[in-house]
This record gives sequence, structure tokens and C-alpha cells, in this order.
Amino acid sequence: MTRAAMGADVIVNGLNPPNYHNWSLLIPQITAQVITAAKASGATVIVPANLYNFGDNPGTLDENTPHRPNTRKGEIRVAMEKTYAESGVQTILLRAGNFIDPNGNGDIMSVATMRKSKLTSMGPPATLQAYCYTPDWARAAVMLAEQRHQLDTFEDIPFPGHAFTNDQLKDALETHVGRSIKLTTFPWWVMRLLSPVWELAREMKEMRYLYAMPHQVSATKFNSILPDFKATDIATVMYAGLPRDIYPDEPMRARTQTPVKQ
Repeated sequence: MTRAAMGADVIVNGLNPPNYHNWSLLIPQITAQVITAAKASGATVIVPANLYNFGDNPGTLDENTPHRPNTRKGEIRVAMEKTYAESGVQTILLRAGNFIDPNGNGDIMSVATMRKSKLTSMGPPATLQAYCYTPDWARAAVMLAEQRHQLDTFEDIPFPGHAFTNDQLKDALETHVGRSIKLTTFPWWVMRLLSPVWELAREMKEMRYLYAMPHQVSATKFNSILPDFKATDIATVMYAGLPRDIYPDEPMRARTQTPVKQ
């Protein structure tokens, strides 16, 4: 990693063991390797931080929200961020909610996406959730990299993204596809049943609280640093999880600008 980083101005640490595999061992190892590479190259590190640090703490989350993790993975992330903060390497945490990737890749919409006019809800459908559209996160990371010399050595920057409920998502998708959609509940009982023999089920079960916790991410600090940033419209973000065969004769796009109450 150090050899690969030589000559780099910025390192984006997007490494994440699949299925939460062995986080307690691998996350500290990855963190140490990234810090070593950054010190050798003089690069700034940008990390896609998440909300695990806050534990079960409903409301609007920001850089001043206390870190009170209630899960093992939350404790690991708190320790990881502390290591960066104490390393002396310039580090930018760009902290976001549920990631939505227009290409899928195991994001939250890969779990909750519509199939046969059914939409799966990971928690109560009226619960407000914070979402991050990955192309937006990437654009923001680039803008922060360009301003890195004006930032502190360690920056915790909340990424506001969008916030909506599954009820709102259902309404928007029904308008978009022109038919009714049934909202179903994610079978958490299957995760409990399989957790002794399936690593992903065991790790997901620990995070169930997050989908029942109403929350959003503050935009105050982000907007003060990047006042010219323009987020992708919420309709496009919501439609990102639709199967590509919904409209096989045309590219995926927002046919209508469905108003959504934030």
C-alpha cells in the first residue's frame, strides 16, 4: 500500500471487508496500513465514515453528537477514527447514512429494492432514515480534497445527503412506475435463525436498531465548507434501486419530479 501511495496527494480508504468479516482484526490492520502509506507519501486521507458511532440516538446527527456505540462494530469504528485523529496524518471523515449506489454493489437498496411490485422495509416504514447517494459523496470528497489545505488536520464532516421514510419511498416509486407497490417487512427472524452459521446474518442482526431509529444528518457544517455543492435530486436517488428491467427500452431516469416531504 505504501508503494502504491507514493506520489499520491489523497488516499480514499474505501476498503471494507465483505460481509463485515472479522472487523475486529481487519479494520485496525487496514487503518494502520493506510496511515503508514499516508505518512510515507504525505497524502491526505479521506474516509467514508458511517453512523455506527452514535449508537441508538434518534434525531439530527452532527459532528458534536456524542459517540456512544451500542454495537461491537460501532466500537470498532470509534477506535478506528481515534487512531486516525491521533496519527498526525491529515484525515477527513465524510460521514454519511445508508449508501445508495446506482450500480447496486450490495448497497441498502439491493436489500430493499422493489421486486414483483413489492418493496422490503428494513424497519418501521414511517421511520426517517438518512441516505447517501454515492456519486454525490464522491463529488463532495473531490471538492474537500481540493480544499484540504484550508482544513484542520482532523475533520469530521457530516454528509447530509437525503432523508426519507419507506412510506415516502413507496409513494414515489408508485408514481414513477404507475402501479401499486406492496410494502413488506424484512424477515429479521431469518437472520436470527441463520446467525449461528452465517456470518453476514449475525452481523446484520446487530445493526437492526439502526433501521428503527428515526434520524437524519445535519447539513450545517457541510454547507459552511461546501456552500456551492448541489446534491442530486431526491427523485433520482429514490429511483436508483429500481430493477433495470422496469423500463427495458429506455435508460433509468426520473420521469417525473415527485415531491417528497423532508
